[in-house]
Amino acid sequence: MAKIKPITFDYSGSLLPKNGITQQQIDALKPELNAARDEMLKTDLEMFDSGASVPEEKQPLDAGFHEMPERILDAYQSDRENSELGRILKTAARLQESVDKVVVLGIGGSYMGARALMETCCDPYHNELPRSARGGKPRMYFEGNNVDNDWSQALLKFLEADTTGDGPEGKWAIVVISKSGGTLETAAAFRQFTRKLEETVGRDNLPDLIVPVTGESGKLASLADAIGVKDRFLVPDGVGGRFSVFSAVGLLPAAILGIDVVTMLEAAAAMNSTFRSAELGENPVMDYVAVNHLLEKEQNVVTRVLSVWSKSLESAGFWYDQLLAESLGKAERGAFPLTAVNSRDLHSRAQQHQEGTRDKVMNNVIVDSWRCDALPIGELNGGEWNQDQLNELSDKTLPAVMTAAIQGTNLAYKEDDRPTTNLHLPAANESALGQLFQMLMLATVLEGRLMGINPYGQPGVEKYKINMNRILREG
Repeated sequence: MAKIKPITFDYSGSLLPKNGITQQQIDALKPELNAARDEMLKTDLEMFDSGASVPEEKQPLDAGFHEMPERILDAYQSDRENSELGRILKTAARLQESVDKVVVLGIGGSYMGARALMETCCDPYHNELPRSARGGKPRMYFEGNNVDNDWSQALLKFLEADTTGDGPEGKWAIVVISKSGGTLETAAAFRQFTRKLEETVGRDNLPDLIVPVTGESGKLASLADAIGVKDRFLVPDGVGGRFSVFSAVGLLPAAILGIDVVTMLEAAAAMNSTFRSAELGENPVMDYVAVNHLLEKEQNVVTRVLSVWSKSLESAGFWYDQLLAESLGKAERGAFPLTAVNSRDLHSRAQQHQEGTRDKVMNNVIVDSWRCDALPIGELNGGEWNQDQLNELSDKTLPAVMTAAIQGTNLAYKEDDRPTTNLHLPAANESALGQLFQMLMLATVLEGRLMGINPYGQPGVEKYKINMNRILREG
């Protein structure tokens, strides 16, 4: 296992005299945080692993996400060919060789993690690159996460391509992700895209080109049986959708794209180890919860802005929006999550964040090392054109400009007594994202236990589904 360079969390920008919190308040929260951690590590995990009866106040207990990275890695080390991860990698390699486009159908946690992995770890223009520049990896598109007529039809038309010849160009496949198969958005899209695929390649070829990730039973599992799919994977029991990114739900799309899923799982396992053993002040999970929880409790800071300083992390922010909202938005409580991409959104939201209501904390996510060489501003016409008066900055690079924007923004907030934190990622890659996702999942559950709110389940989401289906069937 390669050495994991850790992500770090700096909360000094939240220690403010008037509208922030104090180190003393953080230290005083330590006993409650330790108790909540013990509840997760001992009560919850022991109850989950043993299959013991779960009391009503803890139902559902979807604690299976916690040790999933270690379980998957251990099984892979024991049997690389037949383990779940081994089969995922084998299926990914088969699709890489046979198709040039993969459509991932899913909604919520069934696609948001996979999309975040793609946008963070792949070239920003992956889908626009020729196959050779993609290393032979397929393009990937996401649908079944909405019921937008025009977007769905546009993708269906785009997929109509020449399938002659033996090569993968022009050929496409479906990965459909739904534990039950009963979520209408994804189920409707699966019908539409399967019908198009059948028209394109014929009924007999469907089993090779449709890969479901679903439950042991249910509507999608039954459809998969009828189709006779060649490969299928399970959404594990005891793992909620928004906690499923390190299962086949996220691993299969990532592996198809050539993302290093082993390193990602190792990084998530490393975050588990830190969470279990490190004390407050050296534990990014506990530190993150302490600061954000205290700001909400002491200063009524109910809006948490995940301020990502890289476009590639926007979908990771959206993934976290869902995680926090569905987990803690219960019993008329729970912070409001909001993702901002900077410096882009400084030109749309910064005015409100700087001078609006004092109900926000800026949790910055900062990439310390960029994938490409630093791009300088440069000169025009050998320096003769200077109407924009940038010659004196011509040797400055985009990373230097980004650093100045981060420091300048944090300083502006500090001068106005507005809290900030900095979460530093060594790079935008599999290692950093594995740590980040596991950290935020652990932090969300920890805060739920601290608040006395069950962070699992999403009863409010189910109400719209029931109403939508009733209205459609009555209509």
